[in-house]
Amino acid sequence: MTLVEVALTGDLARPARLTVPDLLRWPQHRVAVSFECATSGVQHHRFAGPRLYDVLADAGPGFDAARRKDRLRFLIAVTGTDGHHAVLSWAEIDPDFADAPVLLGVRIDDTPLDMAGPQLVLPQDRCGARHISGITAIRVDGGYRCDGPVPASPGPMAAAPR
Repeated sequence: MTLVEVALTGDLARPARLTVPDLLRWPQHRVAVSFECATSGVQHHRFAGPRLYDVLADAGPGFDAARRKDRLRFLIAVTGTDGHHAVLSWAEIDPDFADAPVLLGVRIDDTPLDMAGPQLVLPQDRCGARHISGITAIRVDGGYRCDGPVPASPGPMAAAPR
């Protein structure tokens, strides 16, 4: 019996490989979710699992304490076994900002997800596009920087020379 492992990587002091049983170490939260699925209509499910924030905070994101609001530049990329991806900002899950109750679901409708792997659950989303099944990787990336305007380059939208 091989359990799906989630690789926590990126700008973390303590990167890790976690299974659904490992995710039971954090406080478990329950949420009922309804979302629209493009292929199968409205879905209703009940999930249980730890908050994404708790798991990532425990991994030690590499925030620079000397930089004011440094955590706001961090992005979180989630990948599933089927190749689907979703990106969240740290501010979405941080209790000091949006505090979205994003879960790493370890149970769906009272069924354990030990073999399938955890699911990304965003109760606040109306559309299910960011719901990721069978998570295999979560990358925390603090490399994003907005350094100012990018100079215009010639392209299809550039004016023709006169």
